[in-house]
Amino acid sequence: MSLDDIDTPAVLIDLAVAEANIDRFQAYCGVHGFANRPHIKTHKLPALARRQIAAGAVGITCQKVSEAEAMVAEGGIDDVLLTYNIVGDGQAGPPAGARRPGAAVGGGRQPGGGRGLGAAFADAAEPLTVLVECDTGAGRCGVATPAAARDLATAIAGTPGLRFGGLMTYPKVGGTGDVQTFMAQAIGLCEEAGLSVDRVSSGGAPDMWQAHEAPLVTEYRTGTYVYNDRSLVERGVCGWSDCALTVLATVVSVPTPSRAVVDAGTKVLTSDLLGLQGHGHVLGRPDIAIDQLSEEHGRLVTSGPIGLAVGDRVRIVPNHCCVVSNMMDSVVAVRGDRIEGELEIAARGRVW
Repeated sequence: MSLDDIDTPAVLIDLAVAEANIDRFQAYCGVHGFANRPHIKTHKLPALARRQIAAGAVGITCQKVSEAEAMVAEGGIDDVLLTYNIVGDGQAGPPAGARRPGAAVGGGRQPGGGRGLGAAFADAAEPLTVLVECDTGAGRCGVATPAAARDLATAIAGTPGLRFGGLMTYPKVGGTGDVQTFMAQAIGLCEEAGLSVDRVSSGGAPDMWQAHEAPLVTEYRTGTYVYNDRSLVERGVCGWSDCALTVLATVVSVPTPSRAVVDAGTKVLTSDLLGLQGHGHVLGRPDIAIDQLSEEHGRLVTSGPIGLAVGDRVRIVPNHCCVVSNMMDSVVAVRGDRIEGELEIAARGRVW
């Protein structure tokens, strides 16, 4: 098979590019002395998660319990950090197969939130390690002050079935310095209260090359780095040649000399903009804008002749690669123009 034989729309993963991205960031972590714990919500593939660990990652990050189950059950991975609020008895238990020692690590956010987790792990071989999430400026989840971080850490440490393991944050873009300031105060308060802060976990792809500017951070969580996407290229984090995930689409209509329509709409490229204009970048054609999507159609426009005909194919770097992964049952693995095979997305749709 060649790329011309693939039914479209299709998501292509260039494994050579993905592996180079994995190795590049792992080397950066090694130089600066902090652990790498990649977020697998970007690819949702056990094979790539195992490749990240083989490169030196200490474990993985998952967003949802069911996502972690796919990585544990199908990927054989036993060091998982869940970084999403676990609310309700149905989500309080450990992922399947995760009751063995060291298999599950959780994140705690609010007072009272740890009681259900403690009960779920009361008879486990080891207590569940819980990190306190801190809002260092992103304005999403997490305690808002260092003092509140100490208070929640104290509550976790006093809950049977749980062990306080440290602090975590997902900072705002450009907020690496804020992470350092917040964590310095929170660590000091925790230590005054007799609590050891063994781990400080931060993350975010936009600032991953500045992670060392917060030296109190002991591990970093980034997901998008494995593929990269238009949002990171536009931020100067990477180049187009570093984008491992592309959407292969076919031109299905050329209604005017300056407009064409492809068979990839919101059901593939998604509606994420991330502050950008347009819905992706057509490789090799910076003059083309993808200015409009419907469910199955993507509209390509130019200021001059578009130079495309029905049946032509284009490769598109999406704005946000992570959500594209969750739209597909499988992706096509390639190395350059050589097709390696199809990969089923094991954690696709695992959103609970």
